[in-house]
Amino acid sequence: MKNKFKITRADYLKAARKARREEEIAEHLRPVNINRIHKSKKVYNRKKNKADLKKDLPCFIAFCEWQVAG
Repeated sequence: MKNKFKITRADYLKAARKARREEEIAEHLRPVNINRIHKSKKVYNRKKNKADLKKDLPCFIAFCEWQVAG
């Protein structure tokens, strides 16, 4: 008895997506995210602003405060 194998629409779409993804990686040398939303630089972002402040502070100020408090 023969085994009948039918390719469903879901199988076809899955194979097409996989092939497209592999071509994209071969072309760009990394996966490319096309669904990411572009964030405006003008939008207020407290978390990023505070991280930038901590990054810009010189280390000796934090060390001096630690010695005075300790």
